Amino acid sequence: MLETAFTRLVGVTVPLQLAGMGSILSPELAAAVSNAGGLGQVTFAGIPADEAKKRLDRLAALTARPFGVNLLIPYFDEAVFELASRRARVIDFFWGDPDASLVRRVHAAGALASWQVGSAAEAKAAEAAGCDFIIAQGIEAGGHIRGRLGLLPLLSEVLDRVSVPVLAAGGIGSARSVAAVLAAGAAGVRVGTRFIVARESNAHPDYVKALIAARAEDSVRTDRFHVECPLCPSTHGVLRSALEAADSFEGEFVAEADIGGERRQVRRFQGTPPFKAFSGRIDAMAQYAGQSVGAVTRVQPAAEIVAELFAGVSAPSRSEPVSVSA
Repeated sequence: MLETAFTRLVGVTVPLQLAGMGSILSPELAAAVSNAGGLGQVTFAGIPADEAKKRLDRLAALTARPFGVNLLIPYFDEAVFELASRRARVIDFFWGDPDASLVRRVHAAGALASWQVGSAAEAKAAEAAGCDFIIAQGIEAGGHIRGRLGLLPLLSEVLDRVSVPVLAAGGIGSARSVAAVLAAGAAGVRVGTRFIVARESNAHPDYVKALIAARAEDSVRTDRFHVECPLCPSTHGVLRSALEAADSFEGEFVAEADIGGERRQVRRFQGTPPFKAFSGRIDAMAQYAGQSVGAVTRVQPAAEIVAELFAGVSAPSRSEPVSVSA
């Protein structure tokens, strides 16, 4: 057990939030992280409310611990929001100006609200909107990147501007990096890339293999993977090999899947990450990866990843005492 302002607020025993990663996040993965003491999450973006309900039902059947639902503002769906806010401990927002009316509705439903930000100004706006905690995302992150600063400079600025708990996100994949940001004052961490290769993940096996083979320098920043992207223009953290494969691909569609009885095709440089249902040129899809990818070495149960991330971590944060017990 490692206690911080985040763990006390949310009711977890490990100061960890699973990052939002679209359909890579299975209910099984979210539940495994929650059962290991962290805050597991699922992402609902562009899916109907009935499918969201099925995933929430499955998640609730797998864990009695707190979990979150990650919602992307450009994909905001009223029915999905209402459903999620009644069942999740945390509603986690990303990619949009902090909205006080949404936060009030989250609180009215009995949940907590968090917002991932890319600047100190956006963090201040999130606090003013009533968010219970904030995630500072550095450019070391994978997927869609909100700001322009590295994690430590951003974290320092955000901590100076807000009083609510702040989690650190971007490039965190080892116990050393966890200890470093806790020592810098973060109340916890938000981790994505390490969990893409978790046994419970919905990532395509070829994507998993590519991450395991990659080193930290193979995670690159790009504005590609911009086709049909409601979150664009944006910088993305992806594997260099995926960028090169998509660049050299000849044709319009790189992959396809049968989802809900409908054939779904993915265009070249479309930002859909490769989950298990897809077939085709998986290597040319949006293989998101943060700079922590060098710490990805093998497929592991999510609980084992959580344990590794916090093994021996006992450094107090700068802004508050942190108590640790076995």
